Amino acid sequence: MKISYNWLKQFIKIDWDSQKTGELLTDLGLEVEGITAFESVKGGLKGIVVGEVLTCVKHPNADKLKLTTVNIGTGTPLQIVCGAANVAAGQKVPVATIGTTLYTQEGEAWTIKKGKIRGEESHGMICAEDELGLGKGHDGIMVLDNSLVPGTPCAKVFKIEHDEVFEIGLTPNRADAMSHFGVARDLKAGLKQKDIQKELITPSVSNFIVENRSLKIDVAVEKSELAPRYCGLTISNLIVQPSPDWLKNRLKAIGITPKNNIVDATNYVLHELGQPLHAFDAAKIKGHKIIVKTLPKGSKFTTLDGIERELHEEDLMICDAEKPLCIAGVFGGENSGVTEYTTSIFLESAYFNPVSVRKTAKRHALNTDASFRFERGIDINNVEYSLMRAALLIKEIAGGDITSDVADFYPKKKDDYQVFLTYDKINKLIGQEIPEDTIKSIMASLDIKVKNVSESGMGLAIPFYRVDVQREVDVIEEILRVFGYNNIHSKEKLNASIASTSKFEDYKLQNIIGDQLSSQGFYEILANSLTTPDYIALSSDNAEKEAVKIMNPLSTDLSVMRQSMLFPGLEAISYNSNRKKQHIKFFEFGKTYHQKQTERIENKHLSLLITGNKTEDNWSIPTQPSNFYFLKATVENILLRLGISDTNSLPTQSDVFSEGLSLNVQENVLVNFGVVKKSITKHFDIKQEVLYADFEWSTILKLVPIKSIQFKDIPKYPEVKRDFALLLDNKVSFKEVHDLAFESEKKLLKNINLFDVYTGKNLPEGKKSYAVSFTIQDTKNTLTDKQIDKIMLKLQTNYEKKLGAELR
Repeated sequence: MKISYNWLKQFIKIDWDSQKTGELLTDLGLEVEGITAFESVKGGLKGIVVGEVLTCVKHPNADKLKLTTVNIGTGTPLQIVCGAANVAAGQKVPVATIGTTLYTQEGEAWTIKKGKIRGEESHGMICAEDELGLGKGHDGIMVLDNSLVPGTPCAKVFKIEHDEVFEIGLTPNRADAMSHFGVARDLKAGLKQKDIQKELITPSVSNFIVENRSLKIDVAVEKSELAPRYCGLTISNLIVQPSPDWLKNRLKAIGITPKNNIVDATNYVLHELGQPLHAFDAAKIKGHKIIVKTLPKGSKFTTLDGIERELHEEDLMICDAEKPLCIAGVFGGENSGVTEYTTSIFLESAYFNPVSVRKTAKRHALNTDASFRFERGIDINNVEYSLMRAALLIKEIAGGDITSDVADFYPKKKDDYQVFLTYDKINKLIGQEIPEDTIKSIMASLDIKVKNVSESGMGLAIPFYRVDVQREVDVIEEILRVFGYNNIHSKEKLNASIASTSKFEDYKLQNIIGDQLSSQGFYEILANSLTTPDYIALSSDNAEKEAVKIMNPLSTDLSVMRQSMLFPGLEAISYNSNRKKQHIKFFEFGKTYHQKQTERIENKHLSLLITGNKTEDNWSIPTQPSNFYFLKATVENILLRLGISDTNSLPTQSDVFSEGLSLNVQENVLVNFGVVKKSITKHFDIKQEVLYADFEWSTILKLVPIKSIQFKDIPKYPEVKRDFALLLDNKVSFKEVHDLAFESEKKLLKNINLFDVYTGKNLPEGKKSYAVSFTIQDTKNTLTDKQIDKIMLKLQTNYEKKLGAELR
């Protein structure tokens, strides 16, 4: 939520700098995430001064250009080449001096430089209004008031407004603070605790009068439970035109594009007081009647964005005698809004049921400033006041007369919430005794009335607009945030409970593996479990019928739960690679979701994603691209760290890999890993190879052995290495060579390593050469040549007999 500091100061007179005010708002629970500067004209017209055109003659080398000399108050006139047809001697004009930065209408910056145009030097630029950001006209240069003094900064001439805008991360429960008035109300309470007394200045409606009753529009509410309060009035003889600059600047500061004075006025009051309003063209209201009701399911309605929508039977609609005009609290209709030809309006101010508005907005995927506030609950007692405030503002900027009484449907008044606050509960929850007078002061600053006081506590009446304060603990939270969390003393003695847990609990194992991966240069990510259904078609591993769909999705891109950890991970890789981050190693612990007939199943996973080089570029380390074997080693090390070593390796059955393996224990698949198909990475605009591993974490948790850590002394006798160059059939895998070696010699053979593979020239067709080293060691004695030769002969014999190997 954006809050203009200049606008805020209209409600509470404060001369603090914005940083200090932002700190107080954050302490009050309205977290200020950033403060940005705003200028009503981008660049603030810095470097633009008033100039007087002294001479203006035809450019000697161009028919459409003029050569001028301009006095800008420095004593030495500037020579400026100008292409405007209306430039003439004697004019006062805006001049952009050398070094001035101007902005295009798209916001792109460009700088005025000294240059030559058709052979004549030009030391600046005489500007049109669109070049300064003061309008859209480009028919010629701006001609200023002739009384202006050359050299006067144009920022003073055009009264450029400078503002600072707070970006507040508003929590959903703080509906009362969704306006400048609401923030000012909290700021006043915070200042009071610092012994700074400030009055809250509210716009006056004391001069609201009905000029005549020439345009009456009747209001009928058929669904009072969905519209507990509905107000409206008419304004006639108004003129739709652009808003005054001060109003445009207020809206532009908080990111709203001005449209016309009527729409801008309703937007202004929305962000000023937090009350959504809607202006209907009164000429389009048939039968001079407004009816608030629901319509039959399947009714068609075209909204302001030109989209025809099919209504639900629970959608509350604002209708006239013949047709629907607006989706209540959400969005207006195509044929009911204000246009440049509008001369009279029906102005609506209402309180709609928050649950009803929320369901309708989600149902039609419409999120507006109005629905945002109605969904969270506005001040029902502020509805009529806001209507009168908006009516007076419209009269001020658009003229016209108020031509009807205020129609106010409010059959059942909403009462304040009643809460009894006990002192013992305050002390217990806060951990510190707060004086009774301080509590009463805080209650008064929050418009909470103290109705009665006893020895044990006090009875309170809480305004209806504080929808998040309905219980005793809610009131205590309010006391604490206004009193100040920083003012609560820390105790010297702290107590803690220590729970007895298993060392093999899920979160502990995740921490162990997370630490291992981060030490290897991996970064942990946390992707959204909500994703787009478009990914289902990318792999046969996913199934449309197994998709867990969201009933009321925020958007179609977030409408299903993920069936795979891969695609959100690829989104993260794509995001980073598009920002020149090419060497990536990610890991994520998360869940996948599947619909199996009537049952929904969640499975835990650990995913690894690798692309680019193993390490960042460095002068002392040769570049090593990440490859399948790097991923394989990482996968096996994770399993070893968890105590799982006896696995079987098979080609993966997963459809997301162009090549890959799966590691299994009996019938249980522990992990699938390999190279992701290019057809999938292409979908994410990823141009380099991506390696992916998907651990079935739920399965792994069941297999983690519960055993003591074993260790042994380092042997004092040396190890011996011997090599074989084996000529083998292509179909023989290294695993067969590995396993056969340990079958042949179980006692003294400690390790076997494949250090070279060769295929091609000088080898028979269908053959390959493995260079293999064997590590042999006796932990009790020094090995003799005879023992070593015997072992190597046994290995050679078995390789020849069982694998058809030949020594090269």
